[in-house]
Amino acid sequence: MQAWRVHTPGEPREAMRLEEVPEPVPGEGEVRLRVLAANVNFPDALLCRGRYQIRPPLPFTPGVEICGETADGRRVIANPALPHGGFAEYVTAPAAALLPAPDSLDDAEAAALHIGYQTGWFGLHRRARLRRGETLLVHAAAGGVGSAAVQLGRAAGAAVIGVVGGKAKARAAEELGCDLVIDRTAEDLVARVKEFTGGRGADVVYDPVGGDAYTASAKCVAFEGRIVVVGFASGTVPAPALNHALVKNYSVLGLHWGLYAAKEPASVAACHAELTRLAAEGSIKPLVSERVPLAGAADAVQRVADGATTGRLVVVPALDGGAR
Repeated sequence: MQAWRVHTPGEPREAMRLEEVPEPVPGEGEVRLRVLAANVNFPDALLCRGRYQIRPPLPFTPGVEICGETADGRRVIANPALPHGGFAEYVTAPAAALLPAPDSLDDAEAAALHIGYQTGWFGLHRRARLRRGETLLVHAAAGGVGSAAVQLGRAAGAAVIGVVGGKAKARAAEELGCDLVIDRTAEDLVARVKEFTGGRGADVVYDPVGGDAYTASAKCVAFEGRIVVVGFASGTVPAPALNHALVKNYSVLGLHWGLYAAKEPASVAACHAELTRLAAEGSIKPLVSERVPLAGAADAVQRVADGATTGRLVVVPALDGGAR
């Protein structure tokens, strides 16, 4: 079969190589899946660079979430067992962690439903306890992670402020239904948030960016507001001023979704049931901006790494002629 593999850490476009390799053999408790679609995530770029918290043995295939097909023809959502990641024609995955792909979504949309939406749901509901009528500020609102949080915030009855970088991403955020879109490259983010909220600030901030985004968040978070730290796509890990949090009475909440999968797997299944319901009623739908063939996976990961995309890029092996 064909699979992309990383032999030496580096930038995705240079580090990833498309090779002919044996099909992976399932271990105990695993199943083999035919890859129908593999979503591209920022962690895939970090894996290629050797900067992710998990470092699989070299060589490895990146790709951390897929929609796949079981031997008996069921469509499922899975996290492939590294080092045999999803940018391949076949993968192995833990049988106990398979989730049914929603009938309301196609393969590419189903592949993009899992990590970003689970992270958004746990961040907004388990960590921040977002309430109807509150104001939610989402950084990188036109990206894969941010667009999921926007949709989930709207589904929860919040007013949603989307922060983006550039006119093209602003249009995407507007189409997602943000109540206010702020182009951080052309507007004063803090002033616009204060204006929109009548001086109160945002009740919940969803931050997958870090760096300057976090600094701005601390300046416009409301009294008893909550900043949910999801990641550091900017490459800069902020150092929160705890005296500021004390004086202003806001909370800084960390979110590592993988801990729920490890410590509370039943909560992941329950979340998936809720996401499936929301997808069926049309409240959420992954923003898939592009479906690319397997041959284009390295370029897709690089573009996501560079922050040059909106929504989700999804690798669909069938576009190359299908799995063999």
